Amino acid sequence: MTGSSETLGRTLKDRGETIAVAESTTGGLISSKIVAVSGSSVYFDQGIVAYSKTSKIETLGLDPAVLDKFGAVSAEAAKALAEAVRSMSGATYGLAETGIAGPIRGRSPKPVGAAYIALAGPDGTRVIEVELRGDREKIQDGIAEKALEFTVESLA
Repeated sequence: MTGSSETLGRTLKDRGETIAVAESTTGGLISSKIVAVSGSSVYFDQGIVAYSKTSKIETLGLDPAVLDKFGAVSAEAAKALAEAVRSMSGATYGLAETGIAGPIRGRSPKPVGAAYIALAGPDGTRVIEVELRGDREKIQDGIAEKALEFTVESLA
């Protein structure tokens, strides 16, 4: 349990707001950190791991053209994921991430450790780019922590 997930929980609970998460690279780590906080059922709606391109399209309803044009690891894909999970869940906020944890890059031209995090809410969608270093586990955990910190900062 981290300070960021506790702070996020307090903030959402105090405001009577909710959050839903769409994860790719982190494979559920963000959701796990959120639900590690006692009482999270009050503000955590759902977490979806959409790892493959097909799951992003079929589960979250992403437009395949966004993925084809910009790639799965892009600001545009993160934005679309956050907006999709917010819309389908009815939560106040939709948080999403997409990135490359390595050790190999796959088809993306982006470096290992590159990630995009997006938060969709009543006032629009914000996206940040992060670049992390380390092994796969360290990168995945780093993305999850950055996502929680970004959300806390965005709600302040």
